Amino acid sequence: MEPIHTSLLDWHAASGRKDLPWQQNITPYRVWVSEIMLQQTQVTTVIDYYNRFMARFPNVERLAGASLDEVLHLWTGLGYYARGRNLHKTARIVAQQHAGEFPSAQAELESLPGIGRSTAGAIRAIAFNERGVILDGNVKRVLTRLHALEGHPGESRIARELWQLAEFHTPQNRTATYTQAIMDLGATVCTRRRPTCDSCPLSDECRARLEGNPEAYPTRKPGKDKPLRQARFFILTSHAGAVYLERRPLNGLWGGLWTPPERPSGMQASQFLAELGLRGIPTSRVQIQPPLRHAFTHFHLDATPVYITIDPPTELLVADREDTTWVSSAELTGANAGIGLSALAVKLLAPTLEEITDEQANSLSQV
Repeated sequence: MEPIHTSLLDWHAASGRKDLPWQQNITPYRVWVSEIMLQQTQVTTVIDYYNRFMARFPNVERLAGASLDEVLHLWTGLGYYARGRNLHKTARIVAQQHAGEFPSAQAELESLPGIGRSTAGAIRAIAFNERGVILDGNVKRVLTRLHALEGHPGESRIARELWQLAEFHTPQNRTATYTQAIMDLGATVCTRRRPTCDSCPLSDECRARLEGNPEAYPTRKPGKDKPLRQARFFILTSHAGAVYLERRPLNGLWGGLWTPPERPSGMQASQFLAELGLRGIPTSRVQIQPPLRHAFTHFHLDATPVYITIDPPTELLVADREDTTWVSSAELTGANAGIGLSALAVKLLAPTLEEITDEQANSLSQV
């Protein structure tokens, strides 16, 4: 088989995407942010996040000068939060050690937090117009179908073979356009389900299509049941509208984000309040809701929300620690919101925030 770049470049000229936000005003910073956001996330999801991120942090210096909370707040709901933390780390390294300029060498890019071999290749190709080789999920799908390569891409042997194929097909020139083209082909034509092979510029050469079973590639990872974990999340609210949150450790699930306190599934509300030093404090409401099922890569979590409202000024009795805080509804939802929350935390807090808003509206109507 001959390299595919000529066919792909011709196809991209006629059918490729050219109006995505990160394809405009190309700089290494803009390309880097987009590539990190696009890791394991679809383009349609990323667009709004990217635009908001660029409006807040238009360059690497602004991002480096921001707090982690500001960064994670704009990442809320995008998932895989280690990407946001690594983005913040890398911005500070580039600002402090590289005078705000991204390096173009493959090894230097790979030395930065969150940038692997494929992401570095994409930055080199798109931002610096140098030869860079990529192997993201879309490219893996195109290449495994094109060559009818059997075996899960996560296997070391298959990964090595895919990198060899990626190197073989990547041209020496016009690498930026080729990179965009093969990613576009995987995203819009050679899709995971129901690929539109009749529209594919590689259909005559694609071995999976010739076999009549393109959806059999890439080979799926052998399935196994995910374990189920259970926990209670205590949503503690004062009548003043403040919610008690804890910051998660940087290393681990939801690292650096703020969530309602998570405790073992058997903990009662009275035990939780006693832990905070609020033993015997009157509560006007304790309400336990059905569990929310939240899926992670390696397990499922059944999160049982326990809503507790306490009378003011009892929040002042809770020890003030660096990893805990009382947050007003305005800080969570207003124009000045700037706190990083997990997607599950947003779901858990939604009923409380709606209730606070309703109470505030009722108060205004009675004035």
